[in-house]
Amino acid sequence: MQLNSSLKPSESFLLTTEPSQEDADIDKRAGEASFNQPSLLSANGEPGNGKNGGQRLNSLAFHKSEELQKILLAHRHERHLVILQDFPDPDALSCAWTYQLIVQQYDIKCEIIYAGTLSHQENIALVKLTGLPAQRWTSQVLKTKDLSSYQGCILIDNQGTTSQLMTAVQQAGIPIIAVIDHHTLQAEHKSEFVDVRPNVRATSTIFTQYLQSGLLALDSSIGQHVKCATALMHGLRSDTNRLMQAQEEDFMAAAYLSRFYDAQLLNAILQANRSKRVMDVIERSLKNRIVQNNFSIAGVGYLRYEDRDAIPQAADFLVSEENVHTAVVFGIVHDEDELEVVIGSLRTAKLTLDPDEFIKEAFGQDNTGRFFGGGRTGAGGFEIPMGFLSGSNENSSYAKLKWEVYDSQIKQKLLKLVNPQDNPIQSE
Repeated sequence: MQLNSSLKPSESFLLTTEPSQEDADIDKRAGEASFNQPSLLSANGEPGNGKNGGQRLNSLAFHKSEELQKILLAHRHERHLVILQDFPDPDALSCAWTYQLIVQQYDIKCEIIYAGTLSHQENIALVKLTGLPAQRWTSQVLKTKDLSSYQGCILIDNQGTTSQLMTAVQQAGIPIIAVIDHHTLQAEHKSEFVDVRPNVRATSTIFTQYLQSGLLALDSSIGQHVKCATALMHGLRSDTNRLMQAQEEDFMAAAYLSRFYDAQLLNAILQANRSKRVMDVIERSLKNRIVQNNFSIAGVGYLRYEDRDAIPQAADFLVSEENVHTAVVFGIVHDEDELEVVIGSLRTAKLTLDPDEFIKEAFGQDNTGRFFGGGRTGAGGFEIPMGFLSGSNENSSYAKLKWEVYDSQIKQKLLKLVNPQDNPIQSE
């Protein structure tokens, strides 16, 4: 089955659940390049079952690996940008690094970039302890870059709607070569390669399958490979809630990575301590929360840009309260350019609550049709630009009034779905 079958893959996103016979019949001569590129077939000619694969991959996973290899062959010797969401998580960071290692075999140079910041202690530890080569491109840094030197960009663990960098990239005329993600299809873009699989719990699973297929032969004697495998294990573990929400493919990916990752390094990443500022935000969420029908909702006021990841950590904490199955925490985040945005996170233990549907129904879309948020199993998030009201004001009373308006409006939209009583009770 193939959605949007009237469109060519190069013209739009395609969410393919089963490869067609025509797509599966890929020209094997593409592998006869002038350099030693990886082979995707085992000695007996079967997909993903050679010395590197371990388990037999499903037909879609192997088909997508073949398709990606064909794209990389067509773009060898180029320079690309790998664009992550503004606040990249372990899943995005690890997959971008894996992609960078894969494309090196095709003499493709790529830079991993994001516009926001790393504020979650585990993300900071991941980058520092592994040497993961991600770069922060602020608006000031972007002005110093010659984007004409890049021949394409790749979106990993996002679809371009959560990165401030996409506007500049599009204005520079840089084409999208690939989109690889596990979130629900959000928009249609012109892209040569699309691998969007919402049925997979982590993009790390998709990239591990690329490794299993033979796009890169991991070697436990190579330190960089071990660190990358550790990063992938962290990304997979993070997006599956410590494997508790993992599907069969995710478990198989974790089993494969278990041969290469460094357990002590992963433990060091997971043991990173919360900062005092994160603890302060958690304290604010406890003081400000209201609990209604097993939902805990808390506004935490203004936060610095660098402390943005305190919001999902506060939501993680609130959802652990007795008789609470869902927590939503939100605040106004501002950066050095005086840009302000309302950012929120949802965490739920209720199996029948779909975070993606809940958030989209609560906050809707902007005037371009873009949803303000979405989610996956057990978690979700939203970002609402403040537009004309964005920016600081020396009058503290004005800032307080602005927060009260947004706090009230967001709670009203959320409580409308929660079906509250007329007078929600403030938790003590």
